[in-house]
Amino acid sequence: MRVLGIDPGLTRCGVGVVDVTANRVATLVAVTVVRTPPTMELDQRLLGVALGLDELIDEHRPESIAIERVFAQHNVSTVMGTAQVSGIALLAAARHGIPVSLHTPTEVKASITGYGQAEKKQVGTMVAKILGLSEIPKPADAADALALAICHAWRSPATSSARASRDSASESGMTRAQQAWRAAEKAAGTARRLTR
Repeated sequence: MRVLGIDPGLTRCGVGVVDVTANRVATLVAVTVVRTPPTMELDQRLLGVALGLDELIDEHRPESIAIERVFAQHNVSTVMGTAQVSGIALLAAARHGIPVSLHTPTEVKASITGYGQAEKKQVGTMVAKILGLSEIPKPADAADALALAICHAWRSPATSSARASRDSASESGMTRAQQAWRAAEKAAGTARRLTR
């Protein structure tokens, strides 16, 4: 499965492309950042991002696209730019007829590191390790885009079913972090019942 991950941003939009086999082995295809200068008019910046995404989609022909879900921030101008670029990315996927999924930062971190509150450096380190790279992709937007692509591929039905057949403990395509959480919840429930 080839996945194109997009970490939306108006100044720097991270794009990462990975191929992932059914047994979850990920290979780097491409990683880049589509940049637009803050001095450029907004409509031209959005056009620049759109053209950059279209070019990358045409070049790499992904089977699916994963985009980071926009979440509320205190800086309204930052979240507005991110939301606008997310819309451009969703539109690019629709124009090319490619399925698209949105993933929260916590979901991506949990999938890649096993911990939903991991720091950016931890995510970057794991991305490099998963892809067999000698160093963390830079800037962080590029590493985040690769993490999104890997997360999406690992959560897709194709890799989930292969993983489930290898390991019966991975019920319903849960990540290892989700499995650990479920086990802890079950243990806590058992402990509460025993102390009553």
